[in-house]
Amino acid sequence: MVPQRITVLGAGSWGTAFAKVLADAGRDVTVWARRPEVAREIRDEHVNSGYLPGVRLPDRLTATADPAEALAGAEAVVLAVPSQSLRANLTGWRGLLPAGAILVSLAKGVELGTLKRMSEVIAEITERPEHEIVVVSGPNLAREIAQEQPAAAVLACTDHERAVAIQHASAGPYFRPYTNTDVIGCELGGACKNVIALSCGMAAGMGYGANTMATLITRGLAEMARLGVKLGADPLTFAGLAGVG
Repeated sequence: MVPQRITVLGAGSWGTAFAKVLADAGRDVTVWARRPEVAREIRDEHVNSGYLPGVRLPDRLTATADPAEALAGAEAVVLAVPSQSLRANLTGWRGLLPAGAILVSLAKGVELGTLKRMSEVIAEITERPEHEIVVVSGPNLAREIAQEQPAAAVLACTDHERAVAIQHASAGPYFRPYTNTDVIGCELGGACKNVIALSCGMAAGMGYGANTMATLITRGLAEMARLGVKLGADPLTFAGLAGVG
């Protein structure tokens, strides 16, 4: 069943942009913001000027600084906090999560110290099976999506039906989600691409051009795929939105 009532925990740029995607797709969305003034601005003025200035948020999107209020009755819960603070935040929210709600991770990264992927952290803290967790990855620059520039993403879950449910909940005229069952590959792609992006930024700062960029991206993609295979991913995943995308 496609979730209608969705909570987004986190009011940063990507959390707010994804909440807008869901609301534009026809869902009833509540955003939890850590700061009450941010929640008030989203709820009353339909903007988040600190993270997405100039972007008008849909009327069916509301916000609160109370996590219990935000999570009441949610059919899906989107976790939109940074990867390194996910464990601490989720520990505090664990008792508030509605039973049966699909958990959706927007965080791209690997936890320092444990080297766990975000879905592994979520499963550990919530004691939910991994097939109840959907991860989002792809070329998702929040501002461009909030401005309704055409974009795509991949939604990965070992339970394909749950991935399809979130796909239908988020599909709209400017946002095209695809599904995948290779959670490992999608999460590793989302995390490792940051390393390649940093190296490309360093190369640009040193004055190197397109040849260097193409080399770093192409060979970086090969390294990502080899690492993924060792950890159980499908190498073809890295040729998709979570990798080369």
